[in-house]
Amino acid sequence: MKARVSVRLKPAILDPQGKAVLNSLQQLGYDEVTSVRIGKLIELELDSHDSGDMEQRLEELSRRLLTNPLMETFDIELEDDDRTGDH
Repeated sequence: MKARVSVRLKPAILDPQGKAVLNSLQQLGYDEVTSVRIGKLIELELDSHDSGDMEQRLEELSRRLLTNPLMETFDIELEDDDRTGDH
């Protein structure tokens, strides 16, 4: 089983890295871009097939290690290894 944890800053938190990217994009002529927020994607391979228990464990480890709950939110996406092909 694989999991993806998408981490984003909460809307009220300033994002200086996103602001720097926005400024650079606008200087390069990409005026249609009006906002940039930078996040992170964490991919995990798991030795489990119990998605119910694993989702709870992933939420716990995301709160304890992968995110700062005061500043960030996260979403978890589980993927079964039984899928064929890698897209």
